[in-house]
Amino acid sequence: MTDYQHHWKDGTPVHLSLGKIVCVGRNYAEHARELNNPVPDEPLLFIKPATSAVHLTRPITLPHNRGAVHYETELAVLIGRPLTNASASDAEAAILGYGLALDLTLRDLQSELKAKGHPWERAKCFDGACPLSPFVPVDRLPRDHQTFTLDINQTRKQTGDTRDMLNQIVPLIAHMSSHFTLLPGDVILTGTPSGVGPLEPGQTLSLELENALFIETQTLASADD
Repeated sequence: MTDYQHHWKDGTPVHLSLGKIVCVGRNYAEHARELNNPVPDEPLLFIKPATSAVHLTRPITLPHNRGAVHYETELAVLIGRPLTNASASDAEAAILGYGLALDLTLRDLQSELKAKGHPWERAKCFDGACPLSPFVPVDRLPRDHQTFTLDINQTRKQTGDTRDMLNQIVPLIAHMSSHFTLLPGDVILTGTPSGVGPLEPGQTLSLELENALFIETQTLASADD
């Protein structure tokens, strides 16, 4: 069972329980193209369970013998108020903080599932599939847009800018709330830019959100290896 708990950047616990992680696929056109996927006409939503969350500040243990494990770096949004059929203003007011996440994906398995027309959960929802960073309070980041990066072994792999999102953050949250209620403590993952690829044991990952958050972590082989 995961011991994940939301924290602020300064280490203070956020006293909200993580219920679910709501994700949007193909929210950056270039990422859709790099995987030869069509760009969707509306947000492509899926949910990771709370049991997939682990602390990004700790080493990442890669699943054993399950094929390629791809990183997808994403801006994470912490929800602080209940939202059901929310207006844009209510959705914006519910944003408590921002952080970073890795949407880890068993890419070989996902490709098999997609080819069969099956859901992706087995490729997206395994234990440890969502490393989450501490959060930065919303008032300490720019309101109009945010940028974030991922370096692996000091080589830039991904650069994200929220201005490039097909579905912007506030309308996206409002849209999600029209399909299912969002609760305090829920996390929204807002999509990954191009540059995704496989992880290997022994890599150093460096992630940065604006100048407000910097995380460095390592990848480890499973104990079964």
